Amino acid sequence: MKYLLERIKKTGSSVCVGLDPILEYIPPSCKKLQSPGAHTIEAASADRILDFTYGIIDAVHNIVPCVKLQAAYYEMYGWRGMYAMTETVKHAKNMGLYVIIDGKRNDIGETCKAYASAYLGDTIMIDGSKKRMYESDALTVNPYLGSDGIAPFLIKCSKHDRDIFVLVKTSNQSASDFQDFIINPEKGISLWEEVAMKCKEWNELPGMEEFITENGYGNCGVVVGATQIKQLEKVREMLPTSMILVPGYGAQGGAADYIAQGFNKDGTGAIVNASRSIMCAWQKNPEVPWQTAIREEAIRMTEDINSAVMRRYS
Repeated sequence: MKYLLERIKKTGSSVCVGLDPILEYIPPSCKKLQSPGAHTIEAASADRILDFTYGIIDAVHNIVPCVKLQAAYYEMYGWRGMYAMTETVKHAKNMGLYVIIDGKRNDIGETCKAYASAYLGDTIMIDGSKKRMYESDALTVNPYLGSDGIAPFLIKCSKHDRDIFVLVKTSNQSASDFQDFIINPEKGISLWEEVAMKCKEWNELPGMEEFITENGYGNCGVVVGATQIKQLEKVREMLPTSMILVPGYGAQGGAADYIAQGFNKDGTGAIVNASRSIMCAWQKNPEVPWQTAIREEAIRMTEDINSAVMRRYS
């Protein structure tokens, strides 16, 4: 998390701009651009996504610390979409951003190692050389398969100074089906709390201490939805050295005063993701260029969150 903390300090922001490149989100001016060499509608669609995400990155790169690419929206367009995702990651890194790929990957054995190599490490080529396929800094991970489904990711984190964000408490309607299940009736401990405690253990494994930040944050972060107010506050108490990725600000109903529960007194400890509210800001403000509208919304969101954190600890 060292680079992420550097970016937060440099920008004075904890905003993570979510890149969910749905075609409906793209301004008409971007859709009109021609694609030299795009001979199919599939290629043209992927090119429009690439143009749009490049434009977002150019608009916000110096005012926010990070972006989060939702892999599903790129995978929808097949290999052309994956090419667009790869190039978007490269552009974001070239602009200095911390990059999270939201893939929620998990598996066991060699398959899990392959995921870890793809997103957090390097891949062996036919000539024996190694190459980074994605230049991402972090990956979201599903912990459902247990510790042996997490270990390969942690190994790559420690070897390459990368990070993971483990799903702990999500904000979808049916999350309680499993996450709130009480697995220890005597102590009243739910499944999501057990996962949170495991994340604390994973952050303290031998070999991980080299990458702990000055603030104490380790490579294993957690994901807690912005609408999970009580749980967010509890996770912050349980995991003082885990960075929290908080999705759901804005369009999904997560208010800044709720989200402030995830921050520590020094104003660090969480990054807050917003996708639709930033990507579609041009729809609410058609009077200005679409990139200007997006930038202004990212600035407004930063001010909103910073003010809420100050109120919480004042």
